[in-house]
Amino acid sequence: MTVRVATGLERIAQADEAVLSLLQGRRLGLCAHPASVDSKLRHARHVLEEQGLNVCALFGPEHGYGGEAQDMIAVHDGAGVTDTLPVYSLYGDSEAALSPTPEQLRGLDAIVIDLQDVGARYYTFVWTAVLVLRAAAKSGIETIVLDRPNPLGGSVVEGEPQRSGYRSFVGLCDVPVRHGMTIGELCHMVAQQEGLSDALHVVNMSGYQRQLDFAQTGLPWVLPSPNMPTLDTAFVYPGGCLLEGTNLSEGRGSTRPFEIWGAPSLAAAELARRVTAPGVLLRPLSFSPTFQKHARQRCYGLQVHITDRAALRSYELYLRLIAEAAKLCEGEFAWRTEAYEFVVDRPAIDLLTGGPEFRQTVDQGRDLSALLAREQAGAERFLQARKPYLLY
Repeated sequence: MTVRVATGLERIAQADEAVLSLLQGRRLGLCAHPASVDSKLRHARHVLEEQGLNVCALFGPEHGYGGEAQDMIAVHDGAGVTDTLPVYSLYGDSEAALSPTPEQLRGLDAIVIDLQDVGARYYTFVWTAVLVLRAAAKSGIETIVLDRPNPLGGSVVEGEPQRSGYRSFVGLCDVPVRHGMTIGELCHMVAQQEGLSDALHVVNMSGYQRQLDFAQTGLPWVLPSPNMPTLDTAFVYPGGCLLEGTNLSEGRGSTRPFEIWGAPSLAAAELARRVTAPGVLLRPLSFSPTFQKHARQRCYGLQVHITDRAALRSYELYLRLIAEAAKLCEGEFAWRTEAYEFVVDRPAIDLLTGGPEFRQTVDQGRDLSALLAREQAGAERFLQARKPYLLY
């Protein structure tokens, strides 16, 4: 089934008067990235300007406004853009640099956010939107979110929300890993919970239905970050990103990051025999990452081939894969110990999973059954808790 969905940006491109009236006559900031395009692949900035709207400043999330930077690489103001407008980075070299400053917001009447999220808690664009909302509200500036589909659809939720003390830029609010909400819905939830409703306007999509995945929306896929090349990448990402909390390569430096992953010492064929799951086939392979972990070394690993997106539960799959890989790597497996998204006092894997339980379970060699049951129960509770904030 394919349905023609009109994003918030598309409604501007269509000269929807209800949306244009929110923006006309106002000095606008625009927070966007390369995937901020309409159905004809025109970028948000140009769409706004073609409708006579006054874009006065540009803001870029992690990877930059132009999308050139790799993960966790600081981007400087103006980087990658030749422009007469100021271009501000919302991913600098400190946690404070994740939010726009009062000086950057000065002179604006509203800030427009058009960011394609991928439906996983650790994908940072949604948290950039939340930080913009908070900062803009303090400066008396309205935030207008042009909503976009959750590429994974909105029906399935995986994982429980973070435990107390584990919020970070890979999860500023308590939501599951796969939350099943759009960026507009998440901002709406935060606004409701933090008393910021008067500072937010979400431009809803038309034609969107919760059960649709991105392939069913009729919209073009543009990679929203350098290592998110395909829709299949987005579907494995809720699980595949967990590899960032280990010394296993998540496939950065390969052509299919998060789908291809491994390590020099991994017994990949045995791992493929031990782990099976609905919706995927696991194919052993060797690869040599061109950068980051194990760069230019031969790694043995798996490629996760999706056979049924609706059946795939990638978070549970990669929890199981990592637990088995830890046993098979002959003492060479380790958790990441370096700083992760500006956090130095908690392991990256704990920030990603939302608590220490998975790491402790693996370290102690215990079965995952109890942990997976807890994760499922948390997901089911969130399905109920999110209902007041759903827009579709």
